[in-house]
Amino acid sequence: MWRTLIVEDEQHARASLRKLMQKAAIPFEIVGEAGDGNEALGLIRELKPDVVISDIVMPVMDGVKLLKAAREEGYECRFVMLTCMSEFEYARQSLEYGASGYLLKLSMDVNGLRQAMEKVSHELEQRERLRKVDKWFPDKRQAEPTDHPEMNRIISYIEEHYAEEITLKGLAELIRMDASYVSDLFKKKTGSTLTSYIQNCRIQAAKMLLTETGRTVSDIGRQVGFENDNYFIKIFKRWCEITPSEYRKRYND
Repeated sequence: MWRTLIVEDEQHARASLRKLMQKAAIPFEIVGEAGDGNEALGLIRELKPDVVISDIVMPVMDGVKLLKAAREEGYECRFVMLTCMSEFEYARQSLEYGASGYLLKLSMDVNGLRQAMEKVSHELEQRERLRKVDKWFPDKRQAEPTDHPEMNRIISYIEEHYAEEITLKGLAELIRMDASYVSDLFKKKTGSTLTSYIQNCRIQAAKMLLTETGRTVSDIGRQVGFENDNYFIKIFKRWCEITPSEYRKRYND
């Protein structure tokens, strides 16, 4: 169950939201309620919820300011904003600060709530997977990996987006440099080609999933960014000298 904080200054609105969440049968447990953003920030510090469902217009501190304050203090809880049509500009601002979505208060129903919260649940599951993957990246360190800030940006991007399609052109556009120059500079600064670095990140993530989940080899290959089973097995064997299935069996034994 994901720990949930409700922030709404109208008591009847909080009660209505509680009932909707019960009817929606979603994996979210309400661990606290607050009537304004300032009170909510204190509860975020105390309860460390996974998700905050917050009204936007509230006394003392509004929902957008609450979201900004939580992010500035380093809290990663997901935010779903409650808004009226006239407050849509505030909802747009909240999305810019990283809110997962928003719900229209006057038309909110069970299906709409369930759909919004399923998206949040998916984001939280992805966050947990990434946290588990971190321990499989021994090269991650507190200090910058190279003395070149733009190469460090590329490294950070790869480690966060390794499961997505990554191209040399896209990385070059990210730091606004020529593609061929980026390729040569990356190898000079890291001792690895871009292709090898990306493959290594994907293989490390695959090793974690092979040992800590029961997912099929096919599912794992797709999840870490390989386009098909055969290519995944080929690259995994090149790096580990055994197939994914053999690695899983050896680790379990």
